[in-house]
Amino acid sequence: MSRKVTDKAVGNQPARHSHIVIVGSGFSGLGLAIRLSKQGRTDYLVLERGKDVGGTWRDNTYPGAACDVPSQLYSYSFALNPDWSRSFSKQPEIQRYIQGVADKYNVRDKHIFDCDMTGATWNTETSQWEIQTSQGPFTADILVSAVGALCEPNLPDIKGINDFQGEIFHSARWNHDSDLTGKRVAVIGTGASAIQIVPNIAAKVAHLDVYQRTAPWLLPRMDRPYLAPEKLAFKYIPGVQAVSRAAIYAARETQVVGLAKFPPAMRIFETIARAKLFAEVRDPELRRKVTPNFRIGCKRMLISNDYYPALSRDNVDVVTDGIQEIKPGSIVTKDGTEREIDAIIVATGFHVTDSPVYDTVSGRDGRTLAEVFDAVGQQGYKGAAIRNYPNMFFMLGPNVGLGHTSMVYMIESQINYIADAIDQFDKLNLRTVEVRQDAQDAFNAELQRKLQGAVWSTGGCASWYLDKHGNNTTLWPDFTFRFRSLLEKFDVSAYQTVSA
Repeated sequence: MSRKVTDKAVGNQPARHSHIVIVGSGFSGLGLAIRLSKQGRTDYLVLERGKDVGGTWRDNTYPGAACDVPSQLYSYSFALNPDWSRSFSKQPEIQRYIQGVADKYNVRDKHIFDCDMTGATWNTETSQWEIQTSQGPFTADILVSAVGALCEPNLPDIKGINDFQGEIFHSARWNHDSDLTGKRVAVIGTGASAIQIVPNIAAKVAHLDVYQRTAPWLLPRMDRPYLAPEKLAFKYIPGVQAVSRAAIYAARETQVVGLAKFPPAMRIFETIARAKLFAEVRDPELRRKVTPNFRIGCKRMLISNDYYPALSRDNVDVVTDGIQEIKPGSIVTKDGTEREIDAIIVATGFHVTDSPVYDTVSGRDGRTLAEVFDAVGQQGYKGAAIRNYPNMFFMLGPNVGLGHTSMVYMIESQINYIADAIDQFDKLNLRTVEVRQDAQDAFNAELQRKLQGAVWSTGGCASWYLDKHGNNTTLWPDFTFRFRSLLEKFDVSAYQTVSA
C-alpha cells in the first residue's frame, strides 16, 4: 500500500519524490490527505503555500467574514462539529474547525508549508510530474490539484489604480494594521465579501462610497446563536446532529428545482427578496439603485440582514456610475464626478475561470492549462480529470461549483472518486491514466445541455460563472446527490491506461 518518500534527481537539482503530491490544503486537499492516511498511506505530501491549513478561511480575515452556508452543512461528514456557536459560522470559528480536524487526524507532518508551486510539467519519458516550488523541486507519480477557486484575488484594471497614494488592499488580503476610523473610504464591488465588509466598517468611517456595478439579490440571513440545550443535544445525543444536517441538506436541495430545472420557480425567492428590499430601503432613489435587473439566481444569491441598513446611513453613498480613473487621492467616475478618499478596499472577487495557476501546469503535449482552456474553454471529466494531463486529478475542477449548498459535500464526493482512482492505479499496476477524449466530450455535452435551461443561462445576467466562450464552466447543473452517485467509484473504462 505505501511507498517510501525518497529523494531523486531532476537534472542537476535534487528533487524530493513522493508517490502522490497534493497541492493546497483547504477543505479539499486536507480532506484528501485525511482519506489517504485512513487508507494506511504514507506515500503522499501536501504542498501548501500558506503557513497553515485552511485555504480561503485562512486568507479571508476581513471584518464580518462568515459563511453563507449553514454551519451544520459546512463540515466533513466524518468530523461533525457539535461545538458550532451559531447557525451560520464566522471565519475564525471555521478556521479553528479546520485546524482542529488537521490535528485530530495527525496529517500536519505530511504538509510542507510556505511551499508555493510555481510550475508542474508532465515528463513523458519518466511518466512523472516534475514540480517546481519555492522550496525546490519535487516529482510525483500522481499529482492532485486542490487549489481552490477563491484563492487568487482579482484586481480591477482601472486607470491610475497604481498611482493611489492612500491605503489600498483586496478584501482577501486585509491589512489589519490599517485603522479606517474617521477616514473617507471607497469599497469597490458589491459581491459576497463586500456585503459583509460594508456593515462592519460603515459606523467607524467618516464617509463610505460603495461602487456598485451590478446590484445583488439579497435574501434574509437566518442566523442565530445555538441555545445551550441544542449544543448539548448535538454533543451527547447520538444522531441528533446528523438528522439536523440531513434536514438542512434536503431543504437546500429544493433550490435546484428553480436554479437548474424550472427557473420560473425562482419567483418565490424573488418575492422574498423584493419584500426585504422594500422593507429595509425606504428611500426611493436608493431603492432604485440597489434593485437588480436580472432574475434571482442568475448571479450568486447573497444573504444579509445588515447590508441594506448600512447603505441607508447618512455617511454612505452607493455610486453606480462606472469608475473612469483613480487619482492619487480620489476616484473619478465616468460622469466626471471626483470623490476624495483616503483608502480603497477592493472587493472584486477572484480569478475563477482565468486562474494564474493555469499558466503553471503543462500537460502531455506541452500546453498549459491556460492554453487548453483558451482554445476550448474549461472542460473536464466529472470535475476531476482533464484530457492531456495524465496522472493528474483535480479537486473542484470544471463545473463542480454550487450556488445553493455546501461545497464540502461536493469535495467529499471527489475525495471518494480520487481515493478510489489511486487505489485502482496501484491494484492494476498502472503507469499512467488519462481520461479519454470521447468520455470527456460526452460528459461536457450533457453538462451544457442541462445548463441551457438553467437560470444561469436564462436569467439575463453576466457573471463569473461564465468563461470567455460564454459557457458556464463553474456550476453543477443538477442535484448534488447525483454528483455523489456519479463519483462513487473510479470508472477506469473512461480512461486510457498504460500498465507499469
